Amino acid sequence: MADLLTHLLAPYILLTVASWRVDWLDQRWVVVGMGGAAIPDVVKVRIVVNEETVGALLGVPFTYMPLSTLGGVLLLAGLITVAFERRYWGRVFGLVTFGGLTSLLLDGLRVYADGRASAWLYPFTNWRPPTPSLYVSSDPTVLVVALLAAGAVAVLDRRVRRD
Repeated sequence: MADLLTHLLAPYILLTVASWRVDWLDQRWVVVGMGGAAIPDVVKVRIVVNEETVGALLGVPFTYMPLSTLGGVLLLAGLITVAFERRYWGRVFGLVTFGGLTSLLLDGLRVYADGRASAWLYPFTNWRPPTPSLYVSSDPTVLVVALLAAGAVAVLDRRVRRD
């Protein structure tokens, strides 16, 4: 779960800092962007609901893996977008997609045994980009850094909004 929390904190940090300059980007929209960061981690639902069960319910073969790709982020961002009022669709789609992309980019920096990230650009390409292998998902240092950065941004945000 530390990986998911780190994925949620990254767009919080980036969007909160952006909100200091963008008038319409208040905390409720920051939360929408943070929600998009959870999209690539939807694949972890398979721990609770087996892929075969979902496939049987849908009547077609099913796998969660494409949901943790750019195509999955765009698809789920579109589905999430239509849950909002039509006048906010562009804003919601952009923020949810931004959150999902930050999550994919963070995953692309992880250590992979063969030195290549997953094919997160699917369905546009199956190319697996090289990874700088900066961290391991289970490394608590990454979460601590994200928590410290988010805490610092939260304190600064209070000051900025107060002034």
